[in-house]
Amino acid sequence: MDYDKLAVEVSAKYKGKIQVIPKVPIKSLDDFAILYTPGVASVSREISKSKDLSFQYTYRWNAIAIVTDGTRVLGLGDIGPEASMPVMEGKALLFKFLGGVDAIPIPLGIKDADKIVDTVKYIQPAFGGINLEDIESPKCFYILERLRQELEIPVWHDDQLGTAGATLAGLITSLELTGKNTKNVKVVLYGAGAANIATANLLNKYGIPYKNMIMIDSRGPLYIGRQDEDTIKNENPWKYQILKQTNGDHITELEKAFNGSDVLIAASKPGPNVIKPEWIKTMNKDAIVFALANPIPEIWPEEAKKAGARVVGTGRSDFPNQINNSLIFPAVFRGALDIRAKTITDDMVIAAARELSAFVREKGISENYIIPNMTEWEVYPRVAASVGSKAIQQGVSRINLSYDEIYHNAKSMLDSTRKLLSMLS
Repeated sequence: MDYDKLAVEVSAKYKGKIQVIPKVPIKSLDDFAILYTPGVASVSREISKSKDLSFQYTYRWNAIAIVTDGTRVLGLGDIGPEASMPVMEGKALLFKFLGGVDAIPIPLGIKDADKIVDTVKYIQPAFGGINLEDIESPKCFYILERLRQELEIPVWHDDQLGTAGATLAGLITSLELTGKNTKNVKVVLYGAGAANIATANLLNKYGIPYKNMIMIDSRGPLYIGRQDEDTIKNENPWKYQILKQTNGDHITELEKAFNGSDVLIAASKPGPNVIKPEWIKTMNKDAIVFALANPIPEIWPEEAKKAGARVVGTGRSDFPNQINNSLIFPAVFRGALDIRAKTITDDMVIAAARELSAFVREKGISENYIIPNMTEWEVYPRVAASVGSKAIQQGVSRINLSYDEIYHNAKSMLDSTRKLLSMLS
């Protein structure tokens, strides 16, 4: 099937993937007196007394903005905001289909990080959350940090947090399957971009010591004393923090980084032949290999297994164990929006990963089933409820609901969305 050709044809036929439709029935002209003027003035007066009522009286409670500058789009690179729009529309469709979330694409015609921050702050009153998407590194770290500190609604960068959360979910079950322990497992992170830096930080939060991780960039392992250490410190302080804290054995050669390691998480460039089988052969028994580059993983799964890997995950749906952001971001936002979260914490992401792994555990972990797939709809309300409950526990919610209340609301939203979309032709 020629997906490239079909994608263009579908886009031309429907002229985009999303639209806005009324949710309130309109039966006569009198309805407008309630929905608009003069009745709407009373709603505005109430919100003017307390801005949090905007979550109760408007669609803000379920609306997020998908913000990009088009500088790092789906492996296409800096293609500009207009060209990024089809991708952002697709993301919005996934938010709705998998989370019942109304997501509005907002490609920005600016690249300056501070101006992006200011723009997002200006539009904050219209939304219940912000999803940053396809923004180049290291700028994306700076933008996420500032917005998390300065906004009163959840801010998420899917290339960082979504990838990290999905990776952790797959890793939790893989470690159980192979009998490896978080405290002494050795992890190689191949690639030093946004995804792997966020993954390293989340793995540490989960319990894997930084000193047991080695991150590899285009020049080899990161280590204290590397020739370009000062350059990294000045140009990418987030990468520099990884350099300072990881690689406890001070390994300086790429091949030696793999020797005796248990886990490989590759988030670098499309393969094949980016990861060599001989490197995997030097890993410990029952090695875990996640080769996440798209459209072609850094090493083909069969090659990784032939080289000794027991568990292999990729970013593709046509292989077992797809490490897929789509299992994370719709449900995380569903749970966050339902309790009107003020932020999304790392612990909320870990809660999502734990719930995904629990779902797999209940069905039976195997080498070819370490993470749910997108068609297992029943997992999404569970993840949403776990995320929302963790937010309440951490005191970052505006309202308190029980696990069951969050779960049933999420399930109802997903059921109604799927019913609505089933009527499209």
